[in-house]
Amino acid sequence: MASITYPAPLRAGGRIEVPAPSMGVPAHLLARLHAAVDALTTLGFDVRLRPHAVTGGLTPAPAAARAEDLHAAFEGADVVLPPWGGELAIELVEGIDWNVLAEARPWFVGWSDISTLLLPLTTRTGLATLHGANLMDEPYELPTEFARWTDVAGLPPNSTFEQYSAPRRRSRPWGAWADEPLDRDRAYDAPTRWRSLDGTSDVRMRGRLIGGCLETVSLLAGTPYGDVPGFARKYAPEGTIVYLEAAESNAITVLRMLTSLRLAGWFDDANGILIGRTDGAAVPELSQEDAVRHALGDLDVPVLLDFDTGHQPPQMPLVNGALAEVRLNGAGSSIVQHLVP
Repeated sequence: MASITYPAPLRAGGRIEVPAPSMGVPAHLLARLHAAVDALTTLGFDVRLRPHAVTGGLTPAPAAARAEDLHAAFEGADVVLPPWGGELAIELVEGIDWNVLAEARPWFVGWSDISTLLLPLTTRTGLATLHGANLMDEPYELPTEFARWTDVAGLPPNSTFEQYSAPRRRSRPWGAWADEPLDRDRAYDAPTRWRSLDGTSDVRMRGRLIGGCLETVSLLAGTPYGDVPGFARKYAPEGTIVYLEAAESNAITVLRMLTSLRLAGWFDDANGILIGRTDGAAVPELSQEDAVRHALGDLDVPVLLDFDTGHQPPQMPLVNGALAEVRLNGAGSSIVQHLVP
């Protein structure tokens, strides 16, 4: 049995490299990008935008060039923080030397399509990665119930931190960047709460966290880059907690993807499953909740819905590889993450 390893704690003056292994930022959003850089610089960090980060298009460069740039970003960085996700990070998985990235040991932080790379780095090497933030999220204020990703990355190994369920979520459509409220009181406008798939009001689960964006990580199942059953055998004797969130897929597609992960053994060692909120559509005869129930409802493990992760903000930092304890208990619902080997 191998142990999870953690990057060195992020300190003031730490170097944050910003590559774009999936998608760079187009010209009309560069003001937002630079505002995010300024926010981190004000906190005392050395933020370095790499050329791909400010190159627009579906991808900023061919896959081989993006993989090479990702390797370069890991060298000497304290944090590797892409600007955001995208569509085609999967093109890089065969061209990455995962052991070289793990030996460099920065925090790799991201979500959405970046979870296509976070997940295999943790499952293949045992290096913890941090899901739930990207650079373009930086101007937004998180609920007081959450930890900032910079604070989580600043924790030494063997630390513990606790977060509580968000009382409100964002429900309105996205508008122009200049018109977006950044403070928590205006950014999140609709009530939200975690709830169990079977209606149980008091739920507890414990295990090693692993997961990501359903549309992207599900494509890795059955490959060497999505071997969650192997991760459980090697790194998670306690069992796993699998967290997943659908970006925008409709209920039929969600049902298909969850079933595929089940067939690939992703839930064989799970002590619980966390499903994030989604804006994905229902279809006739099948809601998003129905899709989860059809795919996972007969598993003998608790399943929580509307968890604070994913494309319907806010979302909390989750450390892939951390030992977590999750409790559903009304307004006091919480997740505790232990950064232990």
